[in-house]
Amino acid sequence: MPSWRLVAAAAALLAYAGLSHALMVRAPVQPWSVAALFGPLLAAVALGALRARQWIVLGLCGVGVALLAATVLRGGVQSMQRMYVLQHAGMHLALAWAFASTLRPGRTPLVTTLALRVHARLTPAMQRYTQRLTVVWSGYFVGMIAASATLYALAPWSWWSLFGNVLSPLLATGLFVLEHLWRHRRHPEFGRASLAAAWQAWQTSPTSGRSG
Repeated sequence: MPSWRLVAAAAALLAYAGLSHALMVRAPVQPWSVAALFGPLLAAVALGALRARQWIVLGLCGVGVALLAATVLRGGVQSMQRMYVLQHAGMHLALAWAFASTLRPGRTPLVTTLALRVHARLTPAMQRYTQRLTVVWSGYFVGMIAASATLYALAPWSWWSLFGNVLSPLLATGLFVLEHLWRHRRHPEFGRASLAAAWQAWQTSPTSGRSG
């Protein structure tokens, strides 16, 4: 993917994050807000499930739509806020599991799999690094769930919304970029793979919803 497309995609995601924050704070139970906030994620998951013929996942998407409709009809602000928190936690829990489950004996760590799509071969040192990085990402996603729960319990809703909608994607992007820079500086054996190449590998991973 060309660099300008990465910049455009980042700008679009940032704009969507800002819009999501505004909707969650000012109109959390309006049907159009719920559609804007949950629709893209549910549509992406449903489309991926349809392409992969994962009928159980597709059915769960339908259940999710029904639960959202019921919550909107009840009109409870706190109930809707809990749905937003659960969505955030569920997404990060799924990502944590996607990374951590590949650390089991006999499995190839997820970051190792992604690295093999960019590099022809990995030395033992490179394999150890990618395994440790898989652990880091697993811990990051678990830490995000803990931070989300803490903010929801102790802080005003506007704080959680800012964290869930704006800071979460920025933190993930920051970790991705910082690791890329650290790897090029401290581990030159990986070569000079670009951010665009790394992002392309990520897009075709099982966690992106675009594989298969």
